[in-house]
Amino acid sequence: MQRPGKGKTPRRHGPKKASNTEKDPVGVYCRIRPLGGEDEECCVEMISSSTIQLHAPDGLKANRNGEYKETQYSFKKVFGINTTQMELFEDVARPLVEDLIHCKNGLLFTYGVTGSGKTFTMTGSPGEGGLLPRSLDMLFNSIGPFQAKRFVFKPDDKNGMEIQGQVDALLERQKRDSQPLLSKTPSSRQKTDPEFADMISSEEACKSDNVDEDCCYSVFVSYIEVYNNYIYDLLEDAPFDPIRPKPPQSKILREDQNHNMYVAGCTEVEVKSTEEAFEVFWKGQKKRRIANTQLNRESSRSHSVFTVKLAQAPLDADGDHILQDKNQVNVSQLCLVDLAGSERTSRTRAEGSRLREAGNINQSLMTLRTCMEVLRENQMCGTNRMVPYRDSKVTHLFKNYFDGEGKVRMIVCVNPKADDYDETMLVMRFAEMTQEVEVARPVDRPICGLAAGRRHRNQAFKDELSRRLEDRGGPSNAVDDPALLNRIIESLPAVPPCELMDPADDQTLQRLIEVLEKRHRMRQMMTEQVNRTASTLSSMLQQLDGQLNAKETVLHEQRSKMGEKEKLIINQRTEIERLEKKSKTLEYKIDILQKTTEMYEQDKRSLQQELETREQRLNRELSERRRMEQRMQGMVTDTKHKWEKECERRVNAKQLEMQNKLWVKDEKLKQLKAIVTESSGSGSGGSCPTEHPDKPDRPSRERDRILAQKRSASPSPLPGNVFKTRGGGQAVQFTDIETLKQQCPSALSRKRRSGSGEGPAQIEDIENRAPVSSTPGYQKRRKP
Repeated sequence: MQRPGKGKTPRRHGPKKASNTEKDPVGVYCRIRPLGGEDEECCVEMISSSTIQLHAPDGLKANRNGEYKETQYSFKKVFGINTTQMELFEDVARPLVEDLIHCKNGLLFTYGVTGSGKTFTMTGSPGEGGLLPRSLDMLFNSIGPFQAKRFVFKPDDKNGMEIQGQVDALLERQKRDSQPLLSKTPSSRQKTDPEFADMISSEEACKSDNVDEDCCYSVFVSYIEVYNNYIYDLLEDAPFDPIRPKPPQSKILREDQNHNMYVAGCTEVEVKSTEEAFEVFWKGQKKRRIANTQLNRESSRSHSVFTVKLAQAPLDADGDHILQDKNQVNVSQLCLVDLAGSERTSRTRAEGSRLREAGNINQSLMTLRTCMEVLRENQMCGTNRMVPYRDSKVTHLFKNYFDGEGKVRMIVCVNPKADDYDETMLVMRFAEMTQEVEVARPVDRPICGLAAGRRHRNQAFKDELSRRLEDRGGPSNAVDDPALLNRIIESLPAVPPCELMDPADDQTLQRLIEVLEKRHRMRQMMTEQVNRTASTLSSMLQQLDGQLNAKETVLHEQRSKMGEKEKLIINQRTEIERLEKKSKTLEYKIDILQKTTEMYEQDKRSLQQELETREQRLNRELSERRRMEQRMQGMVTDTKHKWEKECERRVNAKQLEMQNKLWVKDEKLKQLKAIVTESSGSGSGGSCPTEHPDKPDRPSRERDRILAQKRSASPSPLPGNVFKTRGGGQAVQFTDIETLKQQCPSALSRKRRSGSGEGPAQIEDIENRAPVSSTPGYQKRRKP
């Protein structure tokens, strides 16, 4: 038949924890094992009761300078090589067992490299019991007189407990006894295993004094291992098939209604004594996977988890029977974990399945380290990163402990030999980081609201009833006392002699009948007196019981009122703490805002000062710019006037040059015409000379110089541009033209004689022109 599809149940959020929950750091302890031989080199030194120092072994340089680097690590407590198992138990495991009795969970695990003594610390050896057997011994020594009968508590396969009545528990016990072929719960009457017979001496036995006597207790143990990241039940009784043996089936992890993780289908065995628990543990220990490696003859190839679960329920108001209320059952557990040691395959020379086992062991330990790092980062930095619990079965199983469901203790086992220096250094770093992780402190869980001392009052009532019955001659154990019987018989009338000597004797029988009747009447009177005394005692007991019930009712009411007031006080304290935290937060915010305001005001003042400085600088630059503009305008005006005059002078000079050229050409033409005319006149007999036009007067340079001096007091510029040459000298490019006239002396004499009427043919004009570019010191002259 096909099962109907089941919808996914939505996750129910647990109760929101108060923000003011107190937290405790993870307790990390260190234990140093002795060296294997006297000639071995030691790299660990115990400095104080809480500090150790690591020395680099010979041949290993820890830094670049070649010097040995020594590092120190602190723990909650350090146990040296001379520490006994009892001292270790008193400091580490005993508080966890007391918390277990007080309905609080605990987790204790050993951590270290392979061969560092983890299994010896947890299990021990004959004569030197470890933490596990000592914890069980203390538990049973404490709750021994208050244990419930077998099968009164029954696991419900959902990480909870159910309570059965006395009849159902009796039927369960009879059913177990009637099936001898099935595996039974170990009995304390059986002979214990010699491996654990002498683990704990009677002098080292201990117990807890703070045990609630008004509760009934029952202990259940389970034993699992995590091998290659699979969970196996070491207490499971699988049928053995010699033909086709089946491998053990792995278990899965599930979450109960309180969001706690548990192993589904795990075998939980109810035990009633330390010997029974030892036998169950040894049964699972034989199935645990161990192997021989190069570093350890009996190396654990899996992580083992031995869980001690304590179920307790209160007695009823009469103190006779367990209160039949499942909600009043409290279940606490203590997990004792023996982690497999981390190892390097280069040293163990593991191959095949051993190599795979070492890889899974190292991977699970790395996941544990990653979870610790994320937890520390979330707590120190205020982040909310997801902790990767699900990456490994070990971390997934114990995630509730790190979320605040119990105390966590870790024992770091160290092998001080020099060969393990590198691995020991990594273990120390992990331990140092783990100490910074904080776990929420578990709160106390009240059992019920009934009056305390119920078991003691019930026992006292029974003892008093027996005593009074003994005093009154009632049905008690004193009835079998021969002295009391003799006194009762002597108080009755004596029986007369019953010998009949004569058949006709009627007096003897008559006397016997009278004595027996008298004895019967006395017996009836004694019976009536006993009944009256019993009824009186019963009424007195009923009256006392009523008074006691009334007092218990009043006391219960007062306690309920007190509980309500305590709740009110707790709520008020919580509200006060919340308001105080809120006020502190607001004060902190106000301080931050004030500091921010002061910073902004300082920035504002600095910016204003910078703005004023820049404005002043800008004003200075603007005034400087105005002065520069005025100066440049004056220079532009002077330059403009100068260049206007220069251009005017150059235009006049150019015009004069052109006029001179035209005049020279006209003179040449006239001379040529005169020559032609003379030649033609000589041929024709002569002709009168033609008049020669006057040359236009050239403007005087002296006049220009005088005008220039009048215009400006500055020296006159050179008639050319001066520039540098390639050889380092200077060259002048003349831009002005000078015209020189030179007359022949004969012409001048004739002119003096003949006056100013001489023709232009007798005048020789010499025109000197400035070349475009000339070398300094030289000047070329060209004649027309």
